Amino acid sequence: MGKKREVSAGTVLKSGIWYTVSSICIRAIGIISSPIYTRMLTTADYGMANTYNSWVSLMNIFTCLCLVSCVGRAKLDFSNEYDAFLSSAQALSSGAALVILGIVYVFLDPVSSLMGYSKGLILLLFVYLIFSPSVDYMQNKYRFQYKYKENIMISFLSCVGTVSLSIAFMLVYSEERYVGKILGTLLPTFLMGLYFYWKIWKEGRVLFNWDYWIYALKIALPLIPHNLALVILVQIDRIMIKDICGESDAGIYTFGYSYAILLSIFTNAIGQAWLPWFNDKMDRGEKKEIKAVNNLMMQLGCFLSILFIVGGPEALMILGTEDYFPAKWVIVPIILGTLCQYFYTNYVDIELFHKKTPLVALSSILAAFVNYGLNLLLIPIWGYRAAAYTTLLGYMFLLLFHFSATRWVLKEKIFDTPFRIVLFVGTSAIGFGFMLLYDHILLRYGVAVIFTGIVAMLKKDDIIKLILFVKARYGKGEEGE
Repeated sequence: MGKKREVSAGTVLKSGIWYTVSSICIRAIGIISSPIYTRMLTTADYGMANTYNSWVSLMNIFTCLCLVSCVGRAKLDFSNEYDAFLSSAQALSSGAALVILGIVYVFLDPVSSLMGYSKGLILLLFVYLIFSPSVDYMQNKYRFQYKYKENIMISFLSCVGTVSLSIAFMLVYSEERYVGKILGTLLPTFLMGLYFYWKIWKEGRVLFNWDYWIYALKIALPLIPHNLALVILVQIDRIMIKDICGESDAGIYTFGYSYAILLSIFTNAIGQAWLPWFNDKMDRGEKKEIKAVNNLMMQLGCFLSILFIVGGPEALMILGTEDYFPAKWVIVPIILGTLCQYFYTNYVDIELFHKKTPLVALSSILAAFVNYGLNLLLIPIWGYRAAAYTTLLGYMFLLLFHFSATRWVLKEKIFDTPFRIVLFVGTSAIGFGFMLLYDHILLRYGVAVIFTGIVAMLKKDDIIKLILFVKARYGKGEEGE
């Protein structure tokens, strides 16, 4: 396999910081462009365009076979044959996508009827999925090689290209602007996919290698149900709202959802500082320190959640038109669902540390079934708002499943469970309390200022400790090999 080059801590730190900064900047471009989309698209068109994206995410699991997930491990096991491995894996996934495209073409009429889009858009979706995974292969390759500049450039070109082409195509397709939005979203990644498909092939020049394929499928195939469950948990709401309530309601829900999950930018950034430190401490058995720092992190996540809840209505007013304002009523449960993700990721970190990935898949599948069943039951009764609460309940079940797996299967008792329960319940109560004040802006912000002042006074020492922790993680770093 050859000698594996060690990467300096400074390189890892620099890579993590730039990924965090770039993700925030790229998401900011998306936020800035959101008012343009909402003013050019009706709520129905907005719903149609975003539901199509949900279908892309869902179908990608089957056409790609989740082979992208083996790229990181293969970097270790095939260090001297890495390019050949990637070329072979790419051929396998594109071959699977071609087979599925052929099946879809044979049954094009029923597939078009089922998905609710024209035959042309259906074929476009599956042609796109032949080449788009090559962008993921390349981004993962760069990520594990710590080539963050190349990776950030891909993300930047994709983001800027999507915004500019979406606007251009929406002007061209003035009668069906959702079609323009779909084309503008797909084209940048499709073109980069064509380029990277050629690049990966040129560097590896292997189409078929039985050993590579068996290795990749052993890792990837068990993750299909896991990834399918996660996509269902995230995307199925929009698809079911579109089918049950109509495109307009799907657009309103998607708009509110898009704002609420902005919280994940910050929780993911916190997680990037946390995970390497967590693994080091677990390896040394220093669990008491993990518990202490984790309590601070959970408090920070809860405080950020409340801030996002407080400013939700005004953010929607800035980002959208009056037609989208009803989306404010889905903000609180979606943000609390995102907070659940922040909580349960800590348990996933434990499962990954112990290499118990089947537990991760099982938990995701069970939560997806819960979410789907509740959607089927409640959306016809209470409409799109019900989907926000079923999402929250789905993530709460996911939190419970991961907690149960780590506590009773792995026998780990690292985190302060009573403290976490009180923290989440308290945040939920405060969040729904602020939602009751959504139509009373002065009172809401007055209460928010008082709340922030009280938190700052009571948690002064914890705030200082957390600042010192983050400074240590994102500070100077250790240089050298």
